[in-house]
Amino acid sequence: MTALAKLTTVELKLLAREPGSLFTVLIPLFILVIFGSSIEPGDTVLLPMALAIAVGLVGLYMLPTTLATYRERGILRRLSTTPLRPGNMLAVQLLLQLVLTVVTCGLLVAVGVNVLGARPPGAVWAVVVTIVLGTAAMFSIGLLIAALAANGRSANGIGVLLYFPMAFLAGLMQPVDQMPVLLARIGAYTPLGAFRQSLQDVWTGGAPSLPLLAVMTCYAVVLSVAAARFFRWE
Repeated sequence: MTALAKLTTVELKLLAREPGSLFTVLIPLFILVIFGSSIEPGDTVLLPMALAIAVGLVGLYMLPTTLATYRERGILRRLSTTPLRPGNMLAVQLLLQLVLTVVTCGLLVAVGVNVLGARPPGAVWAVVVTIVLGTAAMFSIGLLIAALAANGRSANGIGVLLYFPMAFLAGLMQPVDQMPVLLARIGAYTPLGAFRQSLQDVWTGGAPSLPLLAVMTCYAVVLSVAAARFFRWE
C-alpha cells in the first residue's frame, strides 16, 4: 500500500468516527422524514431542499472545520517534511468530503423516493450537473473559510454564521413565495439559493437554468482562486 493510500485509509477512518459526519447525514434525513410524512406523493420541493441542506452542511461545516483544525494542530506543517506534502492531505480531504456528500445525497434520494413517495428526479444528467456545480460552489466557500480562519473553532463559527443566513435566503427555512420579493431575488443569486432553485427546476423535469448554473460556476471559480491565494499551510 502506498503512503497516499495509507493516508486516505486513515483519514477515512477518522471521518467515519467524527460526530460531525453523522450530524451532516442525520440532520437533512431527519428534516426529510419529519416533513415528508405529511407531503403529498410526487412532491418536488422537499427532497431538493434536503439535498441542498446536506451539501451546505458539508461545505460550510465539515470541510472548513477539518482543514483549519489540521493547520492549527500543525499537521499540515509536519506533512511538509514528508514525501506526502500538505497538498496531498488537502486533496484527500476534498475527496473524502465529496464521498460524504455523495453518500448523504444518495441516502436522501433513496429514502425520499422509495419510502416517502417523493417524485424521482427528471433528467438524471441535469441533476448530476446541478449537484456537481452546487457542491463545487459550497466547497469553494468552505475552502475560503479554512484559508482565513485562525483555528478550527473560528472556522466552525464562521461556517455556522454563514450557513443560516444563506439557508434563509435560499428558501430552506421559509418558502420563497412567502418571502419579500427583494429577499427572494437576492437569495436566487447566493450559491445555496441558486443550487436549491436549480435542483427544484430539474427535479420537475425542466431544463437547468443557465443563469443559475452560471452563478454557481462563478462562485466556485472565484472563491476557489481566492482560497488558493490566501491558504496557509501553517
